[in-house]
Amino acid sequence: GGVVPRSGAAEEEEQVWRRGNRKVINGYIGEARAALAAAAARDGDGGDDSAAAAALGLVGAVLEMSPRMEAALELRARALLALRRYRDVAEMLRDYIPSCAKSCAGDDTATSSSSTSCSSGSGDLACASRAGLLSPGRELSVSGAGASRFLCCLDVSEIKRRVVAGLSRSSEAETQWRYLVLGQACFHLGLMEDAVVLLQTGRRLATAAFRRESVCWSEDSFSPSNSTANVPAASRRAPSKYSQASGMPPASEADSVSQLLAHVKLLLRRRAAAVAALDAGLPAEAVRHFNKVLDARRGGVLPHSFATACLVGRAAAFRASGRPADAIADCNRALALDPAFIPALRARADLLESVGAIPDSLRDLDHLKLLYDAALRDGKLPGPSWRPQGGVRQREIAGAHRELVARVQQLRARVAAGDGCNVDYYALLGVPRGCARSEVVRAHLLLTLKLKPDRSASFAERLELVDEHRDLDAVRDQARMSALFLYRMLQKGYSHIMSAVLDEEAAARQRAREDAAAAALAATVAAAAASATKQAEEEAAASATMQQQEEEELAAVPESPKPERVNIPVQVAEPETIAPPSPPTPRLSAAAMSPMFQGAFCRDMAVVGTLL
Repeated sequence: GGVVPRSGAAEEEEQVWRRGNRKVINGYIGEARAALAAAAARDGDGGDDSAAAAALGLVGAVLEMSPRMEAALELRARALLALRRYRDVAEMLRDYIPSCAKSCAGDDTATSSSSTSCSSGSGDLACASRAGLLSPGRELSVSGAGASRFLCCLDVSEIKRRVVAGLSRSSEAETQWRYLVLGQACFHLGLMEDAVVLLQTGRRLATAAFRRESVCWSEDSFSPSNSTANVPAASRRAPSKYSQASGMPPASEADSVSQLLAHVKLLLRRRAAAVAALDAGLPAEAVRHFNKVLDARRGGVLPHSFATACLVGRAAAFRASGRPADAIADCNRALALDPAFIPALRARADLLESVGAIPDSLRDLDHLKLLYDAALRDGKLPGPSWRPQGGVRQREIAGAHRELVARVQQLRARVAAGDGCNVDYYALLGVPRGCARSEVVRAHLLLTLKLKPDRSASFAERLELVDEHRDLDAVRDQARMSALFLYRMLQKGYSHIMSAVLDEEAAARQRAREDAAAAALAATVAAAAASATKQAEEEAAASATMQQQEEEELAAVPESPKPERVNIPVQVAEPETIAPPSPPTPRLSAAAMSPMFQGAFCRDMAVVGTLL
């Protein structure tokens, strides 16, 4: 049971081997740094990634000899970042991702599957300690919490983790590179909040280390000439030594980190403004802010996972403003970027059901059901644990699965009843029922120009695709297929609405002709009635005029005094021959006729009146 003492020759051999191994490691580390510097220099000129790949190979050889060497780990992370293998960086440093720590600490920590998903790649850290990884004094808080748990029970794994962490713990100046490198990787993966926290923490730690180191510097070291002459030279001679000694990254990296942090904050502010406008009931304002995020023209990089979430948010704003076609188009783009994005599938299924396309909605719901089944079977959501799923949690999947099954049954019953083909094309095109032809033509023209299949894949060129399974060609093909499906639906809706509008216009013209004929007939009848009335009025006026003239003539005849009765002998004359009647002469007035009648015939006034 005793320890066998080694001879002096064996110890000397071991020391020689260690010295030789250290020399080999230092040589590999130097070559890897030179290769990374060359890769950084070629990055601006559009060179290949051969230098970064060579540096990664050298670092891998170093890690085989010394797995816990901090400089080798830093170079490996930076080489992966230069090769744009952001997922590998996230898997390597996943213990430092804040959202992964919170989700792992809060979601189903009692089950073995969740604890396995929360464990790191090396299996050293537990889920409960990830919430305080970003604080400088995290070992104090974790140790206090561990002491309270130690009083309850003895946890051997926790003791082992603490011993290993204490042995391998390094200073903040040596570990601040983790936050900077992981912050850049999180930005490219779409974890914007995590990127902000990590980049700010890295800058804070670097600034604090630089402040502590600059206490022993002379005043001449802070002059612009010395700082511009000495710092880049030191960074060129030994970049990692400079960063470890002063705590500050090189000037170029510090500038790029500052610019990246400002860009991330701008994107987060615009998205927050869009969400606030949508919550306040201002969908047009929300669409405007989402357009600023998605259609940025300043050359900023936009990760595809962050763009996917923004597309789903803009689809919700389009739906609230009564534009379902634009909302469906945004959901199609989001699903082209990430076919397993649960919020996009939910939103498109709801939109298709709202316009009456129940078979298409059932297709999306079946896809969503498959994702739910996989999540229940695997105990985690699709994709890596650090990838965001739009607020979807694993603990919500069981209830959502039950609701989804009931909804699918109801929709299938509606399809069996014959209600599956009644698509509301008016709602799809965004025009009211009974609209004019000009409104239909205008709405169809705008939607056709925006949602043309040839232009549907252009949005992916402004995004950064970092998923190995989704290249640009696959995204373009799926976006073009979904856009073609929506375009055909719009064309069918336009034909349906235009036929209805033409029928209404023909019916309106027929009604107008019938009304015109009825109006002409009524006008004719009214004209005849008016003519008869006018003729009767004229006859009545003529008779009244004649009667008035007769009365005037009667009033114009003078009354002669009644003659006295005198007996005058009357001589009877011989009868004269009467001439034949002459044609009627115009009527004379009573004054002209009275002397003639009085002299010849009249003997009494009664006879005169009878003659008149």
